Amino acid sequence: MTTNSDIVNYSDTENRSALVAVKTHIITGFLVFLLMMAAGATMRAAQGKLAGVDDSLFYQIMTMHGVGVVGISGIVGFSIMWYFLRQYVPLNLKIFWINFYIFLTGVVIILASIFVGGYAGAWTFLYPLPTTSLGVWSVGAAIGFLSGLLLIGVGFLILLLDIARGLLSRYGSLARALGVTQLFGKDPLDTHHPTTVTISTVVLIVDFIGIAAGAVALIIMLINAVNPEFKPDPLLVKNLIYFFGHVIINAAIYSSVPAVYELLPRYTKRPYHTSKVFYAAWFVAVFTIMGVYPHHLYMDFPMPAWAVIAGQVLSYCSGLPVMIVTGYGTLMMVYRSGIQWSTPAKLLVLSIFGWAAGGIPAVVDSMMAFNSVLHNTLWVPGHFHFYLLLGLLPMIIGFTFYLFSTPEDEANPPLIEKLAVYTYVTGVLMLVLVFLTSGAHGIPRRWAVHMDPWVPYAQWGAIAGVLVTLGLLLFAVRVFTKLPKATDPALEYSRH
Repeated sequence: MTTNSDIVNYSDTENRSALVAVKTHIITGFLVFLLMMAAGATMRAAQGKLAGVDDSLFYQIMTMHGVGVVGISGIVGFSIMWYFLRQYVPLNLKIFWINFYIFLTGVVIILASIFVGGYAGAWTFLYPLPTTSLGVWSVGAAIGFLSGLLLIGVGFLILLLDIARGLLSRYGSLARALGVTQLFGKDPLDTHHPTTVTISTVVLIVDFIGIAAGAVALIIMLINAVNPEFKPDPLLVKNLIYFFGHVIINAAIYSSVPAVYELLPRYTKRPYHTSKVFYAAWFVAVFTIMGVYPHHLYMDFPMPAWAVIAGQVLSYCSGLPVMIVTGYGTLMMVYRSGIQWSTPAKLLVLSIFGWAAGGIPAVVDSMMAFNSVLHNTLWVPGHFHFYLLLGLLPMIIGFTFYLFSTPEDEANPPLIEKLAVYTYVTGVLMLVLVFLTSGAHGIPRRWAVHMDPWVPYAQWGAIAGVLVTLGLLLFAVRVFTKLPKATDPALEYSRH
């Protein structure tokens, strides 16, 4: 059983240094998310003929927007998971920083390849597009983009190895950390087993495999870029890329979920007890997260039928175990708890709604009959903006406000916080509705120029994008004004 005596003890200096590291990740995340939202609103304004953006620049912005959102979601999500996990297992602060510096180096290389080299092949870098641009960008720009991604992946793999070391040093095996030994009766049920440890083990397994697959694809494409005589199987490379892409963005969400499990019990004054149902749900998640990606490849007719069918079936089921456990657990913690609806509490509960509801359009798109008419439309940005902006971001913002708040702030949130919540939520719901409606009407995604009937949708999307950006900006202003007052590590370690 995990008790207070099982919590890893650190010195005040270690806690202070760790807190600075986490806050640095969070502040960087806010700045990058603001930039990515501004880029998204700009693209929608260009499609709506409200802003003059050169077509080549549009696709460069689109590439930056995609890779930027995925990358910053991953690194901020990991910082949340790392913050809570280090309470239960020993983690190396230097490696945490190393990953951050590697990430920044990779970002600089990628930005140079895009805005200096002109690379505009989207963040999915599907073979053979990066090296066959018809002269729009050079092979050197493609090599820079692919190398920057590979470098960022190496940084994440190093951090994951340290997480694995910490888990193994404490629990002896990943099965015990995951709770599988309790699930199958090898160990007695421990209802106090940290939820963060179980979730972190899931993220470790799927993200390590996913990033490794992405690294293989990147290395194959880099070899092809240097030696064009080497021609890999396009379908194999596409499978590797979409397996990597699907896993890494889902892992970004899952790595942020500990904020819900760790913080909501503190606001509701109700502990969350693990159970065999909890362990079973997260054990199943290991396989569903990795197994659903073929729903991205329905239109690739050479794909084996069994893989496509498995992708569809698993897509139906993928979100149910974890979402039922997390959603039901959230409702039970909140119901008649007398919870004080501070800004972090509102955002954490909102994140569960966004995570669950955002998955519904994704399941619809994973059905073959719908996928054949929806997958290359704006329906797809609709579903992933839904669960990123109303699922992932509220987890991140809620955690941030917890990290930077004093008890007085939480008891009496100022007007700017309330305004930020309503502006942000209104903007996101409007943005998602425009995306999904556009997709239902067959408006394609990734097109810089829109036909006249599509323009009004893009214009409403631009307005919604501005509202979303404004909402996050209000959150950021509040966080930055709190920053000078939230430098004492005892501020939130004393809450544990």
